[in-house]
Amino acid sequence: MKSRWITLLVVLAASWLTPFAAHAAVKCSVTTVGVAFGLYDVFSSSPLLSAGSVSVRCSGLGTGTEQVSISLSTGGSGSFNPRTLSQGSERLNYNLYLDPGHTQIWGNGTGGTVRHVSVSKNPVTLTIFGRIPPGQDVTAGTYSDTIVVTIDY
Repeated sequence: MKSRWITLLVVLAASWLTPFAAHAAVKCSVTTVGVAFGLYDVFSSSPLLSAGSVSVRCSGLGTGTEQVSISLSTGGSGSFNPRTLSQGSERLNYNLYLDPGHTQIWGNGTGGTVRHVSVSKNPVTLTIFGRIPPGQDVTAGTYSDTIVVTIDY
C-alpha cells in the first residue's frame, strides 16, 4: 500500500511541473539507400567509387522556413577522415562526400566536414558519394561500416 502512495505522489508532482503549453508534433522521415562499393581491387591504381542516397521529409516545424541539417556519423572508425570499413581486425579506408568531386567530407560540420542544410518545407533527396582510395593491401572478404544519419531542426 505504501508503494502505491509514493508512486501516486511522483505522478502528481511530475504533472504539476509539466508546462501546459500546446506543442505541434514534429515529424521527420528518413529513407536511405546504402553505398555499396562492390569488389575492391588491391592492384588497381584508381579509387573505387559508389553512391547511395538519403531522403528527408519533415513536417510540423512552424512556418516551414526553419532550417533542417542532415549529418552523417563517423561510423565505426570514430573519425571522419578516414572512415573505415571493417572485416574482423582488418580495416579499409574510405569516405563519404556531399559532392561528386569528393572534396566535401559529409559529417556533422566539425573537423573539416560539412553537413547539408535545407529549408524544412522542402523534402530533399541527396546523393551520398563514396570513395575508397587505391593502394590498400587488405585480404579478400566482406567489409562494412554503419553510418547514422542525424536530422537537426
